[in-house]
Amino acid sequence: MLRRIARRFRREERGAILVEMTLITPLMIALSAGVFEFGTIFHRKLLIEAGLRDAARFMARCTDGFSAVATDCTTAAQNIAKYGIPTAGTLRVTDWTAAVAITTYTTTNNVDSVTGLQDYRGTGANVTTVRVTTSYTYGATSLLAYIGLGPITFTASQEERFIGY
Repeated sequence: MLRRIARRFRREERGAILVEMTLITPLMIALSAGVFEFGTIFHRKLLIEAGLRDAARFMARCTDGFSAVATDCTTAAQNIAKYGIPTAGTLRVTDWTAAVAITTYTTTNNVDSVTGLQDYRGTGANVTTVRVTTSYTYGATSLLAYIGLGPITFTASQEERFIGY
């Protein structure tokens, strides 16, 4: 009796697709969720980098009295990085809470001994550079936290030569 049931079970093919789908479905869902999660991380990183680039460009050209909107260049540049406008508004990335740091530093505009040309175009002996940096922590309610990998923190920065107006 048992042999007869085993023989019938081996020849039967009606449930094969159900078994295969039961094995493959969790893997496909996990793979799809991972692709979606990676895309979200990448998109947020690009938005933050665009904000820092905008802020560095603004700060590199901003001097006191540059615009009626921005009398304080640093605050306006920080707002441009986070909100896309010189005043507070809607965040580019909704959970971006880290501060945007703006620093300037001066380096010597060296002259190449062979060509006689300076490293940077201009006549000055020094070059002032604006650096805008921030960090972002992703993962409080993400798939990564669900599987126990914890949050991901990345930092980004942008540099522009100070031009002023």
